[in-house]
Amino acid sequence: MELLPNQLPWWIAGPLLGLLVVGLFAVSNQPLGASGAYVQTIKTVRRDSDSVSWRVFYFVGIFIGGGIATILGPGIEFRRGYTALHAAGWSEPFIMVVVLLGAIVMGYGARVAGGCTSGHGICGTAQRSPASWASTATFMATAVAVTFLLTSFTALGDITPAVGK
Repeated sequence: MELLPNQLPWWIAGPLLGLLVVGLFAVSNQPLGASGAYVQTIKTVRRDSDSVSWRVFYFVGIFIGGGIATILGPGIEFRRGYTALHAAGWSEPFIMVVVLLGAIVMGYGARVAGGCTSGHGICGTAQRSPASWASTATFMATAVAVTFLLTSFTALGDITPAVGK
């Protein structure tokens, strides 16, 4: 039984996210960000004195919300999301190394940048933070450059994307 749509339209999800960001600032004067919630959850578990414990609920809620959406939505579909890499002839061990290295670079970058894409891109830019604008521009430029390189110089550019999935 599918009670939830596969994807919310942008004109619903965008304003709701904007209201959430503004509401969070109004209530707690805190930005919304996934890496910040992760760091604060670790600090709370370690019982550090400077932890912000409400962020644990946000962090845990990400997983609970995903579970509820899975139950009420189309159901569980196990997939890795790397079909294009397999179709381009990349081996499983090579894909695993690339994903691991990408995750390490992303985690390091989020730590050095003082936040992740959601923290800087949604909340920081809404606060008109110059550091967040620079970080978001760097995230986007890097994504465009890497996509260009992967599609131009590998077999990934020859793969037709699956539309509507």
